[in-house]
Amino acid sequence: MKQTPLRVLGCTIVVATMLAGCRGTGEVRFLDLREKPPLVQVTDIEPVKIVIEPFDDRRADRSRVGLRTHLWGGTTYFNVPGEQLTSGIAQRLADRLRTRGWGDRVWDVRVVQAGSVTDADIVISGQVLDFSVTAKSRVLSTIVDTKSRFKVVAKNQTDNSTTIRNIEGGRSRTVFWFNPGDVQEQLSVTLKDGIERLISDTAIEQKALRPVREQ
Repeated sequence: MKQTPLRVLGCTIVVATMLAGCRGTGEVRFLDLREKPPLVQVTDIEPVKIVIEPFDDRRADRSRVGLRTHLWGGTTYFNVPGEQLTSGIAQRLADRLRTRGWGDRVWDVRVVQAGSVTDADIVISGQVLDFSVTAKSRVLSTIVDTKSRFKVVAKNQTDNSTTIRNIEGGRSRTVFWFNPGDVQEQLSVTLKDGIERLISDTAIEQKALRPVREQ
């Protein structure tokens, strides 16, 4: 079939657009890892006061959360604005516990600055050791890999005991048409996985956070 000049021009524009998208410019794209908590009707709140302090950022590279290497060269970087990473992790955990925490119950949870509250039964803090994403573009696909590693510390005021949990996880996904939203979504889900793991690995006993006993 003979191609008209207009058809050839259209194909040229499409190819040029695809190739332009396959080359990185070194720009930084900011991600929003916040999640709107579901609306729930609160009836009975467990009589245990829990506070969560923003986690310490102990990542080896705190300048960004990840990058994408493009098919035809160049890099795009991803980051979280300001202190939203550590404070956002604390807020996501608090929102999860307020709506459906241990035993699928509602808990009295607040996010506070470190050392600002003394009347809580449990004070949860932690460290972000790794929270990163790499996206590698290939012909007709992009592989998105995420990793997370947290150290969670719960100080129980009733008996001055401490419970420490190390939470690790990661995900891998291949997409045909890459969109920065893929990175944001996968990092958000990876964070959710870590929170779910913490809840499943621990329990509240006598107003203290304890590791789940192995059967």
